[in-house]
Amino acid sequence: MASLPLTPAELAAWIDHTLLAPDATAGDVEKLCAEARQFRFHGVCVNGSRVELAHHLLEDTLIQVVATVAYPFGAMAQDAKRFETEAAIDDGAQEIDVVMNIGLLKDRADQAVLRELRDVVEAADDRPVKVILQSSLLTAEEKLRACALAIESGAKFLNMSAGWNGSGATAEDVKLLRQAAGQDLGIAASGGMCDFKTAIQLLQAGATRLGVSASVAIVQQ
Repeated sequence: MASLPLTPAELAAWIDHTLLAPDATAGDVEKLCAEARQFRFHGVCVNGSRVELAHHLLEDTLIQVVATVAYPFGAMAQDAKRFETEAAIDDGAQEIDVVMNIGLLKDRADQAVLRELRDVVEAADDRPVKVILQSSLLTAEEKLRACALAIESGAKFLNMSAGWNGSGATAEDVKLLRQAAGQDLGIAASGGMCDFKTAIQLLQAGATRLGVSASVAIVQQ
């Protein structure tokens, strides 16, 4: 957990600078990576087809390239998620953000969810895996089951939101999952964050990473 309060420069080290828009161009990725260098963000998070470019642009830095898998819905076949993970690793991804199949979670098909997550963790080959939920669509009980499954799978983080439906991460959700996970799991907060105050509140609640598209605006505040 971050030692608070943080300066803007210190906050940058907890941020994955994110660009997941479907119309993002190569030029947009180049700008993202230049900003990551300038502000020293922890990482950049991009869609799979942009991993190779981001890796090339950042290979002489310590900035991590984070690849999304099964984004944004997480509802494809297990084998497709594994293949996408392997392709991202081959292209230079250093972390994987995979969207959980929340339909299966709601079906209480916990073993199917666990098999899928373990498959991705194995394909990531010791690289950290974050399991993305859409927490606004889940009950408290479902969030806690998702947390337990993520821990059992060997994933390193639970990410609160894919940012495509409903609200993003809330301090209340972060506190709930931090209490459930203890220190066994990182908590990543993302979705709709646009100001410095909110970022600090999420870290105070127990988040250990922030996924943000408005990263530059936040640290400049």
